[in-house]
Amino acid sequence: MNQSVNKALKLLDLFREGSHELSLKDIADQARIPKPTAYRLLTVLEQNGFLHKSKESEQEARYRLGLKLLELGNLVSDRLEVRGIALPYMEELAKEINEVIHLVIINQDEATYIEKVESSRALRLYTKVGKSVPLYIGSGPKLLLAFQTKERQEEIINQSELVAIHRPIEKERLRVELQQIQAQGYAYSIAEQDEDTTGISYPIYNHQQQVIAALAVSGLTSHFEGDDLEHIKVETKITALDISRRLGYR
Repeated sequence: MNQSVNKALKLLDLFREGSHELSLKDIADQARIPKPTAYRLLTVLEQNGFLHKSKESEQEARYRLGLKLLELGNLVSDRLEVRGIALPYMEELAKEINEVIHLVIINQDEATYIEKVESSRALRLYTKVGKSVPLYIGSGPKLLLAFQTKERQEEIINQSELVAIHRPIEKERLRVELQQIQAQGYAYSIAEQDEDTTGISYPIYNHQQQVIAALAVSGLTSHFEGDDLEHIKVETKITALDISRRLGYR
């Protein structure tokens, strides 16, 4: 690990000992580093929201933990909570429609499958718990991307050539599809991760009305037609809303 990053992270650890606020001198002494070095590291942490600086006088400044840590902590809490809450609902949905059910979240620049309930059908899918895929492949990942900011979407779309099962994805077509997903409230994909399979996904919201996960259903394309498709859509949407309400969504 870069030494400066390592030193900065160790400074954050100083606030775990029950000290809500520390001065520059306190931090430099406890970390056993020169005050100029401590000040440089603290400035970076402050600029990125990990620390908040308040001045008691012109000469003396004190530091306390910033809101960025609370924000990140809430994200981790949401991810742990949604998996535990969602699983029994996913199991009930799998019994109702007999298709594979996934729970998908954003993990940096990718989508990660954090839970999966199998169907009783003989079907082998590419996905498994812990697997990460690009945010532009499959109904779950694309749904998550659709609810990101336009700036974040462009970061992902412009990274490199976009490919799904060895075929290129047109970037402009993807942009239009992301708009459609957000407008209609669900995502639909055909043969993007596995041949002859279809996926449909609905958003899961937290108490802050934010999309934190996708509830995704996958199966053979022949199962996603006519009345069967409508039944899958209705049941998946209801289940996603039930999970969201358990997370405090209103």
